[in-house]
Amino acid sequence: MGHTWNAHSDSSRYFICRSRYHGHMYKIGVLTSSDMGARGQREDTSGKLIKELVSLPDYRHMQYLVVPDDRFVIERTLTSWADEDKLDLILTTGGTGLSDRDVMPEATLAVVERLAPGFVEAMRAFGLNQTPMAMLSRGIAGVRGRTLIINLPGSPKGVREGIQVILPVLAHALGQLTGENRGH
Repeated sequence: MGHTWNAHSDSSRYFICRSRYHGHMYKIGVLTSSDMGARGQREDTSGKLIKELVSLPDYRHMQYLVVPDDRFVIERTLTSWADEDKLDLILTTGGTGLSDRDVMPEATLAVVERLAPGFVEAMRAFGLNQTPMAMLSRGIAGVRGRTLIINLPGSPKGVREGIQVILPVLAHALGQLTGENRGH
């Protein structure tokens, strides 16, 4: 399947990608948690990599934002994107480790209504075959309304491996969640 990103506006925050698989276009957002990235002191390579790799034919309107490692800022952003922007999928990167500033799982847990643990269980299992450091990732996945939220690791390597794991089921999961595909 050919997958391409097309700029929707002058802003680098919005992208469109058309589906050839389901014929449905899902709205997606990428949220990066990084104190240094939010201050402009570090390039967000992981968030940009997500945008590059998740160029499925299913995605329509993508939001992209780098926020500090602040639980309440993350919670507000996730809630706004799910409830107001009605995104179908939010992929996060960063903030899943063990430091006191790594709060992405707690922020995500505070806003989701149902957990979807299979995504992160599969990512960690795959990651453990690559490096024992994968067991340090505390990411979670869950659903708020009709929005699937998945925490990816903060490193480009972790993002690449995580996307590789979830990509084969992502469009099907979103189809079930949004009602586009009720089959099993």
